[in-house]
Amino acid sequence: MKEGNRKLQEEKVFKDPVHRYIHIRDELIWDLIGTREFQRLRRIRQLGTTFLTFHGAEHTRFNHSMGVYEIMRRIIEVFDGRPHWQQEERLLCLSAALLHDIGHGPYSHSFEKVFQTDHEWWTRKIITGDTEVNQVLRRMGENFPQDVADVIEKTYPNKLVVSMISSQIDADRMDYLQRDAYYTGVSYGHFDMERILRVMRPTEDQAVIKNTGMHAVEDYIMSRYQMYWQVYFHPVTRSAEVILSKILQRVKKLREEGHVFFQNPYHFERFFEGAQTLEDYLCLDESVIMYYFQMWQFEEDSILQDLCERFLNRRLFKFVEFSQNFLLNKWTRLQELFREAGIDPDYYLVIDSSSDLPYDFYRPGEEEERMPIHLLMPNGRLRELSRESDLVEAISGKKRTDHKLYYPKEWLEAPGHEDTKQQIKNMLFPGNEQVEPEQEA
Repeated sequence: MKEGNRKLQEEKVFKDPVHRYIHIRDELIWDLIGTREFQRLRRIRQLGTTFLTFHGAEHTRFNHSMGVYEIMRRIIEVFDGRPHWQQEERLLCLSAALLHDIGHGPYSHSFEKVFQTDHEWWTRKIITGDTEVNQVLRRMGENFPQDVADVIEKTYPNKLVVSMISSQIDADRMDYLQRDAYYTGVSYGHFDMERILRVMRPTEDQAVIKNTGMHAVEDYIMSRYQMYWQVYFHPVTRSAEVILSKILQRVKKLREEGHVFFQNPYHFERFFEGAQTLEDYLCLDESVIMYYFQMWQFEEDSILQDLCERFLNRRLFKFVEFSQNFLLNKWTRLQELFREAGIDPDYYLVIDSSSDLPYDFYRPGEEEERMPIHLLMPNGRLRELSRESDLVEAISGKKRTDHKLYYPKEWLEAPGHEDTKQQIKNMLFPGNEQVEPEQEA
């Protein structure tokens, strides 16, 4: 086995709609891209069910991972030769940037909830296990794969390196905000990345921003805030996720009850048993999931039939917003009424909550300690961003949460159980105002 890394005889270039070009100069990176585990990311969408809301959102985790690599490459060019930057960490940073999402599965978050898996665990497994990725990484030394995994896991001792891939302003976020904005067609996620990269500086513990770049960082933070509420938490996307989760839950329950499937869920068998191997995980992608959804439309179970048909043909649930008081006072009765109306609330009455904290300063002892963004002042001292920016100070530490209740509206309008359905409507819409999600944003 050849050791170390060599420069490619000729630079490889990928055309990219966000960064224009992605430059590959290292044999190590080129070979990592060619592994089966990395190529699998071409078959997993970056934004899960968002394509049912924004029809352009068909981009993949492969696209995004390449973009994060390219931003990291540019950051390193800015850092080269500056104090606190160790050039021998270059390939470690580039590898971690490229591989940071390699453990994501199909419709990652919905799948994880149903089968209690964790994409971060699978990322470590792919990087350190018996894989093509691991074989390529070990050219740099036996400990190199573990170092890459540690950077992604945020346990690597060099905090500067960790901050470049995982912080409140990092290569990962700077790519997905711009890339997701581009493919969804919205204007919210755009900010002056070139300016941010030019004024980014290495320190002992993290990458910081020269104070002259403060306004570009403000724009970045507001872009993130808008993308979360206008794109990532869009109610149509969440409705599709709810249905997707319910399909997987229904299949799992039918399997536990001994149901004989018309199309046996072979790829899910070990997941049902909680005994899945790395190979089982790598064999799952979104094309496999969609194949089963197509087949399960013809199962005898009416709930599985209906849910699959809804997802495939975009007949999604509607929603109504609610408060915590609603849950305390009306939830149990609402479930009872759904059952009286012949609608199973376990699959057709679903609570979904979204929350986001756009920026926070350091709060010691909290469950998730966030490293704040620091500005490098002319006198060489660091100032936490919200102490200099009135705009950022106004949103710092302010967590926004919203709750929605999803249900099949057309079934409440269908004949039968009219009195019960009217009671349901009265509970859902006490002011007789129904909320309709936009079908396209």
